[in-house]
Amino acid sequence: MAEIIDGKQIASEIRQEIAIEVQKLREKNYYPHLTVILVGENPASQVYVRMKKKACDEVGISTETLTFPDSVEEKELMNTIDSLNKNSTVHGILVQLPLPSHIDENRIIEKISPDKDVDGFHPINMGKLTLGLEGGFVPCTPAGILELLLRTNHSPEGKHVVIVGRSNIVGKPLGFLLLRKQKGGNATVTFCHSKTPDLKSITLKADILVAAVGRAEMIKKDMVKPGCVVIDVGTNRVKDPTKTKGYRLVGDVDFSEVSKIAQAITPVPGGVGPMTIAFLLKNTLEASKKLKEKEVNIK
Repeated sequence: MAEIIDGKQIASEIRQEIAIEVQKLREKNYYPHLTVILVGENPASQVYVRMKKKACDEVGISTETLTFPDSVEEKELMNTIDSLNKNSTVHGILVQLPLPSHIDENRIIEKISPDKDVDGFHPINMGKLTLGLEGGFVPCTPAGILELLLRTNHSPEGKHVVIVGRSNIVGKPLGFLLLRKQKGGNATVTFCHSKTPDLKSITLKADILVAAVGRAEMIKKDMVKPGCVVIDVGTNRVKDPTKTKGYRLVGDVDFSEVSKIAQAITPVPGGVGPMTIAFLLKNTLEASKKLKEKEVNIK
């Protein structure tokens, strides 16, 4: 049976480390702050925002949520972000996605100052990651995945990592993160996606397999090499009348079967998810420290 990689426990350890650093800043009357922009009444988005606020509260990061109706104009959001960019007491800005169809998500993301882009989606931060440059913010889920691997002694260095999924949020940035010439990098990376022919022939070559496609339990036991480390990024609702909510959460991997042959595997829930929020906190802390240094240098 595979080793279960406990993302909840590791995320808790990271939060404790962050709380100590935040407390040191607060003792110097410097208060790390995250502002979240929430548009509309998407139930999932509302849940995610509440989770992020709770996590911030736990580590001492101050936070506020600016809510807008679905009908908000793009210009109003742009003006709000512009104001937050100029506000020295705001260190991190996060726009909860998805946005209504009449708003261009890329334009909104580009409006956020790269120094306050704690999601790591701004083209400048993504560009730094792609080029292997230091100083940018890495998207939270890929950063969390790498930390899971490192803290459980499954370093990707020298390994063949197969990533199933090519999104700008997980797949692509994770690949570039693993290619960097530094600790946690130097992996050989293969990207697969919905147009990949004979997916199984490629996943069977993986030393580390990352599933990030959003399709319930699509990675089956016969697609995984025995002894592989499996990272499941998916969160899918599957109907289950035995559950009080009428559904259960499953990943992109058939956990019950794949866990019989994998060396290690992340569960869903309790694997990658908690790490994503932990790295949002970490990025916000880093943003506040960088902006504090800038203030000191200006003075």
